[in-house]
Formats: sequence, structure tokens, C-alpha cells
Amino acid sequence: MFYCGIDWAERTHDVALVDDSGQLLAKRHITDDAVGYKILLDLLAEYGDTEENPIPVAIETSRGLLVAVLRTGKRQVFAINPMAAARYRDRHSVSRKKSDPGDALVLANILRTDMHAHRPLPQDSDLARALAVLARAQQDATWNRQQISNQLRSLLREYYPSALTAFEPWKNGLCRREAHELLKAAPTPARASRLTRTQLQAALKRAGRQRGIEAEAERLRDVFRADWAHQPPLVEDALGKQMLALLVQLEAACTATDNLSDAVEALLVQLEAACTATDNLSDAVEEAFPQHPNAEIILSFPGLGIQLGARVLAEIGDDHNRFADARGLKAYAGASPITRASGKKSSITRRRVKNDRLNHAGYLWAFSAITASPGAKTHYRRRRDEHGDWHAAAQRNLFNRMLGQLYHCLQHRTPFDEHTAFPVDLTAAA
Repeated sequence: MFYCGIDWAERTHDVALVDDSGQLLAKRHITDDAVGYKILLDLLAEYGDTEENPIPVAIETSRGLLVAVLRTGKRQVFAINPMAAARYRDRHSVSRKKSDPGDALVLANILRTDMHAHRPLPQDSDLARALAVLARAQQDATWNRQQISNQLRSLLREYYPSALTAFEPWKNGLCRREAHELLKAAPTPARASRLTRTQLQAALKRAGRQRGIEAEAERLRDVFRADWAHQPPLVEDALGKQMLALLVQLEAACTATDNLSDAVEALLVQLEAACTATDNLSDAVEEAFPQHPNAEIILSFPGLGIQLGARVLAEIGDDHNRFADARGLKAYAGASPITRASGKKSSITRRRVKNDRLNHAGYLWAFSAITASPGAKTHYRRRRDEHGDWHAAAQRNLFNRMLGQLYHCLQHRTPFDEHTAFPVDLTAAA
């Protein structure tokens, strides 16, 4: 057996090949381009790398073109955590010296000595990997939109509380086009109080509203013309300039997220673009996810729709050999607790090292399942009433149980069944 370690960098990479005894057989310094990739593949082929018997590779990242090239065929690629690699480095030298060629050698020796203790990258299908890109992008866009909305809300609370009151009855008030058009028409409370019914109706029509325009315009006019505390005029203008300065900073973040080429002049336009990007990614997920063979099983679970189910599939993949058992999947998601015992002391706490994306999706999944499944609701109430769990702990326990059920259904290709998943207690039923 031969083992390959690659110290990944932005422009160049260091490669090391070792044998079973740990002897360094070859080392290379390659560039991050097609020429460097060819040198790497030729080096592996020189030492017996074939499609049937590929040489395993250890690298400190799971993304990028280099990883995509290495994952062609049946080759096992191990993404080693940089913190774990640093601990292995201390085994070879106590002086704490560090070099890129030395790190490549350390990574190769990690596979030579402890390959069984590390998990290779899953052999997911191209559809599952593409779906992971879309689901993660949609999730990032949603988080980015919420962050911008919170910053805008904080600024409006300082000098423009009438706007927050006016938008409060609307779902996702600050993210709606009606709010954007109204704030464009009246960026300060003084200007908002002078808006006429005609101007308010025109703003609502520009936002695409078609029903209840006159009644809504009347309500907004009453809110804007009510008695509100005001900042001094000079301070109000200064706050407006502060908001514009913040909008310029947020514009770059929204533009990068939405992949827009045109600059946005105000935070409201940026926020509107972020909402549009989120909707477009949601449509892409809804189109791609049902095509996956596991979609039917995932959607059979209570609380999982297309968007949330796509996030779950994106993180667990469709490689059935990725997790040895359901316990491995639960630990990966951070659903199962962790025990720390030393001497007479023992504590059980939640996991902090986990897949944060899958854990966040699991929180939403369990929250929705409580209302969608009678068995899930009964399990949640039992954890709260009989075991004394707080809301988050009971919800995490429910996620842990349903994640095990999902693993079982995916392995046996069976849909979710309410009576099998949550059997009725005959004594309680009586």
C-alpha cells in the first residue's frame, strides 16, 4: 500500500507519497492548475495507482477543483481536520516546527497509521452534490437576508418607529416589496407624515399589490400621521446618513450573494435583491430535489418539505456506506448527547462539534414534526413532562429519534410509517 498526503494552499500544493513502513518515496510541489493536476496524477500512476486499486489521499479540505479531480473514479479522499493534523504533527516533532512539505508527509502518515479512524468523503452522486450546492446557497441567502433585515430594523427603531408599526401586520414586513416602496418614498418620518392617499396607493401598486389598496393606504396614512417621538431634525438627517453609509457596506455583501452585476443604491434595493435570490434558489431546489431517488422517502417524514428535505439530503448525501450505523449519523448531526467521564465525575451534554447546517435543519424539522405527527408530539410532551427536559433538549431528543428512523428507512428503501415509528402505548390508550 502507498499513501498520499497533500498540503493544500491557494496557489500551490505540496505532495508526499509514503509506503507501509513510512518511508518517503516521492514529493512534489505542484501548481493549482491543469498542469499541476496532471503532474499529481502521473505521480500516483507511477506508483501503481489504477482505477481498480487507487491510492488513498489525505488533504485538509473537502472542496475545490483539486478535490474534484482526486474524487474521479473510486479513489478514497480523506478530508483531515486541520486541528487534527496539527495534533499529529506534534507526534513527529516536539520543537513545533512546521513546513508545507512536512505537513504533506504528516497527512500521508495519518492514512498509514490511522486510516480506519477517519471517514473518507462520501461517494455521493452528481445530482446529490449539485443539490447540496443549491440547498446551501439558498440557506446562506436566507441567513444573509435576515441579517440585513435585522440591521435595517435596528436603524429604523432609533428614529423611524412608525415604519416598524406600519409594517408589523405584514408577514416578513421589512422583506416585502410594499415596505421597500414606502421607505423609498419616505426615508424619514417627517416625509412619511406628509404622504397623501394617492402617493401611498401608488407605492402599493408599484409593489404589485392588487387588492385592498385603498383600505391599506388609509391605515398607513393613519399610522404615519399619528403622534410619534422624533429626533431633532439635524440628528434625524445624521441618522439617515449613517444608514446610507451602512447600506453601502451591505450592498457589497448582497451583491456577492445574489451574483448581481449592477450596483444597488440603497439598502432596500439590496434587501429586495436578496429576497429575489432566495426565491430563485428555492425554485431551483424545488425543481432538482424531486428528481432524486431518496426524495420520496425523505418527503414521507412529517415536518420535511422540499426545501428542508433538500437541506437534509444535501448534508447526509446518498452514499449508503457513509455512516456505519445510525449512531454515526446522529453524532454527525449533533443530535445525540456526549458523555464525559473522568474518575468519579460524569456529565452528559450536547455535542458542540457537529455539522451545523444539518443540526439547524434538524431543529426546524423537529419543530415542524411536533404539529405534523401525533406520535412526535406525544414523544415531545413525554420528554417535557416525565423527564423534565427544556424545550430545546426535548426537541433535540425528538430530532435524534427521527434521524435514526430516517437512516433505517433510507437503508431499507421504505417510507415513513407513523404507527411503526411511534407505536401506541396500549396501557396509556386504555
